Amino acid sequence: MVTSVVAQEEPIPWSPDRKLQWSDFKGTHFKTEWAAATTASGISYSFSSYEKEGQWYLDLLVTCEFYPDKSWYQPELCDSAILGHEQLHFDISEFFARKMRQRLSKSKFTKNVKAEVRSIYKEVLKELSYFQNKYDHETNFSRNAEKQNEWNKRIAKALLETDSGYNVN
Repeated sequence: MVTSVVAQEEPIPWSPDRKLQWSDFKGTHFKTEWAAATTASGISYSFSSYEKEGQWYLDLLVTCEFYPDKSWYQPELCDSAILGHEQLHFDISEFFARKMRQRLSKSKFTKNVKAEVRSIYKEVLKELSYFQNKYDHETNFSRNAEKQNEWNKRIAKALLETDSGYNVN
C-alpha cells in the first residue's frame, strides 16, 4: 500500500525585514483565472484567559501570515510592479492584525470571552476584505501606477503609526 503525503509549505510570518519573492508563491492557478497573481494572507489568533476578582484577562497572540501553497502567479504576466502590489496585500493584512490587537487590548471581556474575541475577529476580517477589494479597485490591480504609489505611501505610514506589539494583555 502506498500512501502519499502532500507537503505543505510553512506559512511565512509578516516581517518588515522580509519582502515577498515570486519563489514564495507555490500554488497553482486555474486556467480560468483572469488575475496575474493572488496573495493568500491572513490573520490568526490564539489565547488563554483567566478571571481575577471578577475581571477577565487575556494572554493573546495575533499573527499575520502569508500562505505559499494558496498563493500563485503567472510568470509570463508578472513583473516587479505586480510583486509590489502583492506585497502590499500582505502589508494590509498586517495592518489589520495590528488593528485587531488594538481592539482586543481596549476591550473588556466577560465569561463569554471566546465568543467576544471571535466577534472582534470576524469584524476585523470583514473590514480587511472590504479594504483589500478597495485597494484592488482603486489601483486597478496595480495597473494605475499613480494610485498604487498613493496606496504604498498610505500603508507604509499606517504601519509606522500603529504598534506592532504581538502580545495583548
